[in-house]
Amino acid sequence: MADISQKWSEISRRYRTYMKLEKHLSDNTIESYMRDLREFAHFILRRYEVEPKRVEREMIERYMEWLYERGREKSSQARNLSGIKSFYNFLLLSDAIESSPAEHILPPKAGRHLPDTLSIDEIDRIIGSIDHTTAKGLRDRAIIEVLYSCGLRVSELCDLKLSDLFFGEGYIKVTGKGDKQRLVPISGIARDRIQLYLECRHTDNHSEDTLFLNNRGTKLTRVMIFTLIKQAAIMAGIEKKISPHTFRHSFATHLLEGGADIRQVQDLLGHENILTTEIYTHLDTSHLRETMLDHMQILE
Repeated sequence: MADISQKWSEISRRYRTYMKLEKHLSDNTIESYMRDLREFAHFILRRYEVEPKRVEREMIERYMEWLYERGREKSSQARNLSGIKSFYNFLLLSDAIESSPAEHILPPKAGRHLPDTLSIDEIDRIIGSIDHTTAKGLRDRAIIEVLYSCGLRVSELCDLKLSDLFFGEGYIKVTGKGDKQRLVPISGIARDRIQLYLECRHTDNHSEDTLFLNNRGTKLTRVMIFTLIKQAAIMAGIEKKISPHTFRHSFATHLLEGGADIRQVQDLLGHENILTTEIYTHLDTSHLRETMLDHMQILE
């Protein structure tokens, strides 16, 4: 922790010098940037314990949600995001990173600070819109069911292996951030959909243990997952802007609505800090219908 904090301090000093000598900013402006950067650095160190170049987009998004939860004005949130983008542009210019994790994050919009969720009916419609008579369709239905009923990150789904499936015991082994592993219960529906997919799955010699494969028999990418979900949502007539992470949001929200303890949800999601999980306690979502348990079977 001390070494990581030192790296933040060293890079922050270089950033201050850059703003003064290269950008020719006023002392007051520089101090404003540095104050916001210190708050951001404290948040990242407290929750994730990573150095500046290891910060990921999701971490910045969680920070923006944290600002919103503490009642920061939209203009203040936008200023903070602008400062983060400026800091990572400096790291790009310094060749410390190859791409900015803040590049595609948009300023906050009114009423859209908390993550979108899908109802059980909407999830059923998305899965039901996929053609289950093809190998690709069986794979895509299994993918969406696992994303939702296990609450996985898209990277965790892409890395899922056959050797991670423990259907007899009723769980899967998930490798999350920092190569930390956790056991997640898997529903009967998800198991059945995976089994149907496996009956027609084909692979190359290098991907035998990878669960979800593309039509060439190799590992799926994050972009492929985004694309298949977008196409399925369009076919289902879902107008919400969704991503693989939307199913993870929905998983957590539905569990809490169904009475799950927040610590249990934290463990299932693989969150390091309980504050990250608490975002879901503020979501205003519709009541669950009983078929939720048919999907997850976790609360029993």
